[in-house]
Amino acid sequence: MRVKRRDYTQWMSLPALLLFCTFFVYPLIRGIGMSLTDWDGMGKATFIGFANFTRFFQDARALGDIRTTLIFAAGSALLLNLFGLLYALLMEKPFHGRSLARVIIYLPAIISPLIMGYIWYFLLQPGRGFLYHAMAQIGATFPLGNWMGNYPTTMAVLIFVNVWQFAGMTMIIYLAGLQNISSDMREAALIDGAGAWQRFTRVTLPLLAPAIRINVVTNIIGSLSVFDVIMSLTEGGPGYATESLSIYIMRMCYGSRTGYSTAVAMILFVMILIPVVISMRLTRARD
Repeated sequence: MRVKRRDYTQWMSLPALLLFCTFFVYPLIRGIGMSLTDWDGMGKATFIGFANFTRFFQDARALGDIRTTLIFAAGSALLLNLFGLLYALLMEKPFHGRSLARVIIYLPAIISPLIMGYIWYFLLQPGRGFLYHAMAQIGATFPLGNWMGNYPTTMAVLIFVNVWQFAGMTMIIYLAGLQNISSDMREAALIDGAGAWQRFTRVTLPLLAPAIRINVVTNIIGSLSVFDVIMSLTEGGPGYATESLSIYIMRMCYGSRTGYSTAVAMILFVMILIPVVISMRLTRARD
């Protein structure tokens, strides 16, 4: 008589599913419900429908924060992937001191973004920063001037600091992708007469699609939810010019507008979800 064996492997995912529901699905459902109320964080919540969402899109400060968040995310995600890939291509080649160079490039990523922002603030602070005084000692003028009073310059500095800190993390993922590419593929392309650019665009880049997907998704998520580097460098100033949505949410929450801040968090969640889904679909189609 043949005994039917039971398959229990499907239950192995149950702990992960429970954790996912506990720390993501349940808070998301509670957040959606809270966003439809006027709760101040302490008293009784009253259902007000979509009034919080309507108020958000009528707030000029909030719309300015959307612009700042999108500009920062677009600039950071693009440059992080560009410099991360360039670093990876350079660090893949054998040379003396390669391991040390990799460590130096990656080292800033292990430092807290808040601390990193303060370090760059002390370096670049207009009129009082280290670089300002160092250049004054040699008779040169500080090239950035009063960068905190100029929106384009301030955004450029914020993006630069973010890219400088996390390009090494992007590089590591691209390096892992490059090491998974078979040398036979590159040698076959070389034998077929493909030049360096053709080997990169026809062989290396397509086979890096999984690494590109990971980097694009993580960089979009991190850049759209930016908080630390802006808070430490500009605190959202001048005025609210460089305030991100994450900082706006925090300030609304501590301003006894918890229901409203939760509604803004839902909007930010959708803002992050849309480009992530699009980028994943595009890279899967490329695969």
